[in-house]
Amino acid sequence: MRCNNIIGSVTLFFMVVSCSQQNKSNDTINLKKSNDLINETSPYLLQHAYNPVDWKPWNDAVLTLAKKQDKLIVISIGYSACHWCHVMEEESFQNDSVAALMNQNFISIKVDREERPDIDQIYMSAVQLMTGSGGWPLNCITLPDGRPVFGGTYFTKQQWTKILQDMSRLYKEDPDKVIAYAKKLTEGIKNTNLVEINNEDLPFKKEQLKRIVKDYKTTLDFKDGGQKNAPKFPMPANLSFLLRYSFQNSDKELQQYITTSLTKLANGGIYDQIGGGFSRYSVDERWHVPHFEKMLYDNAQLVSLYSKAYQFTKNEIFKTVVEETLDFIEAEFEQQDGAFYSSLDADSKNTEGELQEGSYYVWTQDELKSLLAEDFNLFKTYYNINAIGKWEKDNYILFKTKTDKAFLDTNNITHVEFVSKVKLWKSKLLKIRNERNLPRTDDKTLTSWNALMLEAYVDAYRVFGKKIYLDKAIKIAEFIKEHQIKQDNSLFHNYKDGKSTIDGFSEDYAHTISAYIELYQATFNEQWLKLANDLMHYVTTHFFNKETGMFYFTSSTATNLIARKTEVLDNVISSSNSVLANCLFKLGHYNANKDYLNKAKQMLSNVNNDIEKAPTGYSNWLNLYLNYSNPYYEVAISGKDAYTKLRELDAFYIPNILISGSTTASNTPLLQNKYIEDETYLYVCTNGTCKLPVTHALKAKEQILK
Repeated sequence: MRCNNIIGSVTLFFMVVSCSQQNKSNDTINLKKSNDLINETSPYLLQHAYNPVDWKPWNDAVLTLAKKQDKLIVISIGYSACHWCHVMEEESFQNDSVAALMNQNFISIKVDREERPDIDQIYMSAVQLMTGSGGWPLNCITLPDGRPVFGGTYFTKQQWTKILQDMSRLYKEDPDKVIAYAKKLTEGIKNTNLVEINNEDLPFKKEQLKRIVKDYKTTLDFKDGGQKNAPKFPMPANLSFLLRYSFQNSDKELQQYITTSLTKLANGGIYDQIGGGFSRYSVDERWHVPHFEKMLYDNAQLVSLYSKAYQFTKNEIFKTVVEETLDFIEAEFEQQDGAFYSSLDADSKNTEGELQEGSYYVWTQDELKSLLAEDFNLFKTYYNINAIGKWEKDNYILFKTKTDKAFLDTNNITHVEFVSKVKLWKSKLLKIRNERNLPRTDDKTLTSWNALMLEAYVDAYRVFGKKIYLDKAIKIAEFIKEHQIKQDNSLFHNYKDGKSTIDGFSEDYAHTISAYIELYQATFNEQWLKLANDLMHYVTTHFFNKETGMFYFTSSTATNLIARKTEVLDNVISSSNSVLANCLFKLGHYNANKDYLNKAKQMLSNVNNDIEKAPTGYSNWLNLYLNYSNPYYEVAISGKDAYTKLRELDAFYIPNILISGSTTASNTPLLQNKYIEDETYLYVCTNGTCKLPVTHALKAKEQILK
């Protein structure tokens, strides 16, 4: 009821600041003088450092200045790879007349949402309350103390000018009205996504999960994969849960859906057919036209997903996607110190020197004819250089609609010759494409996204056995250990030019703990399990809300925010709370820690009712649900050949196990009293109670999947 009242109030408020149509005139742009962003490290903030707007970074001094001058604040939030952020910058923030209006009447703050997701969460909540939706660029006008009074996403120059004028006038003429509205809206922000403790003793039954998945299926596109409607995001956490559920519950319909989804994604324009890697989303239902930015977090999670899907299906397409995507990531994102950059821009300069979305990736027929000569007709058929693959103007996005087998059946070419040709085509086109203007790279490093990349390499190593993948994983793990973990076991969120400056958020702890647990399971090196335990101790001390049993997004040491939010919904990246709940479950089993096990179950109980109402927003929570509703096993491998037995076990897709191992005697609870000299045994256990030990991985698999 509270949110509905706020939305109603906002509707009336919007009438005061109604928007006009875009003014097409261009004012003189002055880019010679830098503003305060010139001292920042974020590539997104540096992109705005020569705007005539007197941008300032978010910090205590700037907020104090706004209060001292009693000026409204413009908080503009975006990220380096954001296309519409660039458009609004060009139209409004590079414009002298708009800048003069902002500089005279407002304190203007630029925020990189990837560096400061805590700030983004708060003002995104405000805009969603005001408008019913959100996106980037995110533009909020607030009181001098940061409480929002107006917000939206992209505005044309004329709209933005009108908003600035109306808000400035209203605050000068009737400040009490603006303050009263801000108070009400801030209450709404504090009360959005609240989680209450659930003291019911819930059984988490298999039958109930089956009903939840039945509702889940109504949202799925069984024809083209993914979820219904457009725009269409890959949503790796959703697909990962459905893959696991389909396997553990022998759901053939879902198994076919997963194969369809991953094949259509791999064949679509959202996947870079020449250089590998995935764009952030598709604007259409067929996965044809991407929004061209490439994000580290998408590609990391999709590597994990495709690796596991290959482990289950042995589909060679999925293996190719993993290899090509990792090649792309290493070529475009990897730093010398083992960490990875954040993203590639959607825009790059075209042949006329103008920034244009997708210009780096698309092709004209004339270009392709010139490059491919007598192979053009075959290439044209394979990649749909026709009405199916046409994008806009004379540009085509490479887009496959036939399987390789179907293509070979209708064209007079052998499989060996075909594979050779595809490899040659990609090599030729990639060489030419590399001569084009590259999209800008956001070269900051984020702890949470690098942890996802660490986990991706672990998953790829365990499935494909390539030592280089494990080496990359260990290198990332060492980077986080050396550069991002402080002496008190707290984390930094960011890293750029040798400096880490922003304290970590719950997402950083969640994904790093998860990655270290996975690295331990691949190496049996107990230092990674110890680090996971140390980080969990810190996050339960400084982020845990005892009243709700959930974790705040920000630490108890954080200041200058108008609200302390709790992230629960699983989106493109799984929520910090769902990841932490899964980690508590695993660490509880590793350490025989009842407190951790109880916390994990309580967290799942808290969101149980919401899961039943909207399961697609809780896919990673549903992974935890599977641990309770279906059999879950601890597998201990003890003895001199423990690594060999692990590699044998990794040949199978078995998602409902937690592995521990050692080549010597170990005090780890799951391994205690299991070491026998000159022998290697696999123990399949449930809550510490073990079946008869076996010496072959296949026998252990049979005990699990009987």
